[in-house]
Amino acid sequence: MSAAKEESSTAINQLLEQVGTHLQVDRCFLYVRDPAAGMGRIAFCWRKNDVVPNPIHDWQLDTTDLPEEDPLFRAALACRPSVFVEDVETASPDVLNRDFEHQTFGHRALVHAHITEGEQLWGILQPCTFGRPRHWTPQERAWIEARLPRFFPLIQEYISSVEIPEKQKEPQV
Repeated sequence: MSAAKEESSTAINQLLEQVGTHLQVDRCFLYVRDPAAGMGRIAFCWRKNDVVPNPIHDWQLDTTDLPEEDPLFRAALACRPSVFVEDVETASPDVLNRDFEHQTFGHRALVHAHITEGEQLWGILQPCTFGRPRHWTPQERAWIEARLPRFFPLIQEYISSVEIPEKQKEPQV
């Protein structure tokens, strides 16, 4: 592992743990994205314990089917404000695709916090809980939003230090 990748990875993991423990959630992951390639991946995940599922996955194109299937991701690509979902079971279909959330993540409450720069999506911070709804207080919402700028330079550093599969790169639409 390169020194730059190791440093950014360590800092990201520390921030995720800080977010997860401060909010007392079950899991907190970071989706990192290369806007130029239109690709991203869940590369980092903090979990309260090993029972909580780990969603880390490889690079994927994220400008094809994903925005059609996932309204939360569509909002992130459009650089809309972060979304605070108190209960996946009662959220409206214009906010999220309940079946997609069940099959892909399994959480009950979540924050879909968009890390953007220059009208481009660079990452999504996602603290969540399982098995129960959760109210996100105004103080917690402000606290999360205040942490997002800390992730941006680390994501950029991480992206510049990893190899993104060439054969799948496509320009962002």
